[in-house]
Amino acid sequence: MMNWDDPLGMGENKEENKAPEAKKPAVKAEPTVAAEPTALTINVTPENTLNNASKGVEPVRAEDKRVVNGLTDVNQLAPFKYPWAWKFFLNANKNHWTPLDVNMTQDVHDYNKTLTEDEKHVYQNVLSYLTTSDILAMRNIGLAVMEKMTAPELQIYQARQVYEEALHTWTYQHCIETIGLDQGEIYNRYRVVPEINQKIQVANRRLDSIMRPNIDLNDKDELENFVLAYMFFGAIFEGCWFYNGFSPIFALQRRGLMKGTAEQLQYIMRDEVMHCSFGIRVVKQIIEENDVKLDPAKIRDMWDESEAAESGYAKYLLRRPILGYSAEDHSEQFRYIANRRARQLGIEEPFPGAECTLPWLDEQSNLRKEKNFFETRVTEYQTGGALSWD
Repeated sequence: MMNWDDPLGMGENKEENKAPEAKKPAVKAEPTVAAEPTALTINVTPENTLNNASKGVEPVRAEDKRVVNGLTDVNQLAPFKYPWAWKFFLNANKNHWTPLDVNMTQDVHDYNKTLTEDEKHVYQNVLSYLTTSDILAMRNIGLAVMEKMTAPELQIYQARQVYEEALHTWTYQHCIETIGLDQGEIYNRYRVVPEINQKIQVANRRLDSIMRPNIDLNDKDELENFVLAYMFFGAIFEGCWFYNGFSPIFALQRRGLMKGTAEQLQYIMRDEVMHCSFGIRVVKQIIEENDVKLDPAKIRDMWDESEAAESGYAKYLLRRPILGYSAEDHSEQFRYIANRRARQLGIEEPFPGAECTLPWLDEQSNLRKEKNFFETRVTEYQTGGALSWD
């Protein structure tokens, strides 16, 4: 089963994940040509290589790379300083699927013939929230974060992440369309339901604060704000809100209902766990490389604001409990998962003593592999047999 704290099974201390040891700069050889060239020579010959080196056009050294504020050539992928980032990218590409690969016939029957009104309310509003949230996640990585990365191995995984967020948005749209819900009303609900809107606005404020064109990450206050925003999106938005956000559908799946939708969310969950793990690792790397000192009060405010928004959403979503699931379960599980993310970040747990109210969630979130070919077009990701989750 997937290790939810370390989805690639890399750990923090394995030798292959350490950055290369710093090397002394090589002594430049004296040029053998009669006159120094006036411009960079493109043709790769021993003589031209020597001439270019004499002008300072030396290969990028891994130890000179930085996550942000780096001065190395961002177009040169190797040598890697962050081999773990490349491993995330390689593993993500093993996870290929589309929503069209999942049979939704039974879901249409369940929604129209079996679900109670309260269960329909849950289903509709989970999708309403998720459709907007994944677009926000896509914009955060694609527009606010990637451009600030100065090591290409990080950007390459984030490019894959942007694609995955778009794929998730397609998945929700496919579910909405297949079930026959009013798309205009469902998509607009985040603007008219205060409890959904509150979560979206919390995320929007974080996103807007790092999308300003004049942001300067060499300024310690700007860098602290960027780290907090990245921490929010990685650890809370994707690591807690998304993780917790799928659980009402998984609760229906446990009772044999809406299994097609739940299967698609299981695929999405694998992606989101990797997004969360990658984001946390990047945050810790930035803090280490730049000696960032985060204000504990700002971190506390971030947790409290996020918990308040999640609790309000839970009360609206589960205005009356559905079988085996309540608003209290949902909110307490958020606090429990928040503590897990804090431990991954190496910071103080925000909600000491929070209990796991959904002990089945980790297992339920993993894809079941005993699929019948005639029931669904896929058993897991197309190359899922090659995945390494432990």
